[in-house]
Amino acid sequence: MRRHLAGPAALLAAAGVLTAIPTTPTAAAPPPEFAPASAYYGGGAQTVQGQILSYNDFHGAIDPPTGSGAVVNASGTSTPAGGVEYLATVLKRLRAERPTITAGAGDLIGASPLVSAAFHDEPTIELMNEIGLQVSSVGNHEFDEGVAELIRIQRGGCHPTDGCQDGDPYRGARFTYLAANTIDKRTGKPILPPIDIRYVGGVPVGFIGLTLEGTANIVNPAGIKDVTFTDEVATANRWSRVLTSYGVKAQVLLLHEGGSQGSATPTPGVSDCVNFTGPVVPIVAGLDPAISVVISGHTHRFYSCALPGSTGRKTIVTSAGANGQLVTDIDYTLDRRTGRFTEISARNVIVENGVPDGAGGWLKDASGAYLRNPDTVDAAAKKVADKYRTAVAPIANRLVGSISADIVRTNNAAGESPLGDVIADAQLAYTRPAGAQIALMNPGGIRADLDADQSSGGEAYGQVTYGEAFTVQPFNNLVVTQSLTGAELKNVLEQQFVGFGGQTTQRILQVSAGLTYTWSASAPPGSKLSALALDGTPIDPAATYLVTTNDYLANGGDGFSNLTLGDGRVTAPGFDVDALVAYLATGPIAPGPADRVTTTP
Repeated sequence: MRRHLAGPAALLAAAGVLTAIPTTPTAAAPPPEFAPASAYYGGGAQTVQGQILSYNDFHGAIDPPTGSGAVVNASGTSTPAGGVEYLATVLKRLRAERPTITAGAGDLIGASPLVSAAFHDEPTIELMNEIGLQVSSVGNHEFDEGVAELIRIQRGGCHPTDGCQDGDPYRGARFTYLAANTIDKRTGKPILPPIDIRYVGGVPVGFIGLTLEGTANIVNPAGIKDVTFTDEVATANRWSRVLTSYGVKAQVLLLHEGGSQGSATPTPGVSDCVNFTGPVVPIVAGLDPAISVVISGHTHRFYSCALPGSTGRKTIVTSAGANGQLVTDIDYTLDRRTGRFTEISARNVIVENGVPDGAGGWLKDASGAYLRNPDTVDAAAKKVADKYRTAVAPIANRLVGSISADIVRTNNAAGESPLGDVIADAQLAYTRPAGAQIALMNPGGIRADLDADQSSGGEAYGQVTYGEAFTVQPFNNLVVTQSLTGAELKNVLEQQFVGFGGQTTQRILQVSAGLTYTWSASAPPGSKLSALALDGTPIDPAATYLVTTNDYLANGGDGFSNLTLGDGRVTAPGFDVDALVAYLATGPIAPGPADRVTTTP
């Protein structure tokens, strides 16, 4: 006896979650009838071929990356890559090969350049619609402005504070964001659909989408106070069973968590990862065998691997790096009789944007920047991008200050960086009139170097534009100052290390001038610091100090729950980028000395 195949809405209703899910675009319509999985999915041939094109961690990278991030380095070869109009071209070319589903693995938005961030990442979503994205997991950066803003990004509507800034209505994402493990505390249900189903030659392919369980530790707690993030393996397997119970046997996990290859110079098209490591490895090992493909992200590394699954069989695991510089091309064959994948292969394709020089390299202009190839530009994507480039240019190209040399975010052995010093000093200077004595900055909030010779609007060597400053600090965090005792300050700094105060990841905070200390790698958690001093005077455990951070840290971000214990919190006007801009205006600013924190074995 034949019965109808349930679509995504029916599956969600059956699982008891539909009432919690906002309106989202629907998947392609299913075939009119469905027989059990052992029977035959209609069509003339026994097998059907298709492909999934995927990317992850786009981060609003509408423009081609510049500076050290302008190229994809693989096996010693550097290829200029990225830019949404070039990404669109590559996607169209690959789609011509066979039936295609285009998927993402989170962090499409957030930590974005000004051209997207100035409009709350609406430009990126509009461009994802334009280039044909169909389904994506959420990532941690989708929560940068909180759950309510993510729902608006999906559903559409003007921003509640800034309205529709570009003069056009914002209609939302035409693709489906999946959030299987982001659970509303009030309802116990996902805030967005957990699964989606697409049809290839009449055969259903199911997608499960989730972010890393640790998302709560790396986004501003204020925006996610009403949700929890559940275990990746348990959540994926739950929804795998739901899909299987409805006859969807070809399953793909969109996972915003990842790993990295062991090779120092991995190749984008490689299909075997030697010494592969990272959180995705145990996740894959625990997945239901029905999940044959894991499209991952978060680590900004590219790979296409076959990793051991729960039954010992291999699971295809991929990542396309970051910033739209690669597209993962996953080719597969489906068996119409079983509804399962029978063959799967994956490779990463570089989104080339340069002009070949005829000798295996790429042409550059007089300043040393790569020339862009007009022949590989997608006109429709460029039209959308240019609208926002034009709108933001007066803001982005405004000169705000100067630096004397490149200021990099690369950490030394103690975990300190020259740019971290500068940003901490900037926040201290910004709040010193209110009495601040110390400033602390989280390293994960520093998203790019300050390059003295980089020019986005024709500026001279060392001159810095607002757009360049914003690229360094793109989160629009507030700057707050609060009172901590010397003992509380020490506990905050001890919480940089795994095993103290619930910390699970070592994160060395960047510190302002005057604060110095040494930490020991071998000392036990809670006792790693010594010689903690301010301007050469030992920190008094009983004294009170005024400490400045961004509100992300002050709210307990990055696991620094001890920072929530401060008193008398005062918020400075503007955002953290405004503090940096004000400091750069006093320049030229030299690179920080990176000598405030020292370490011993």
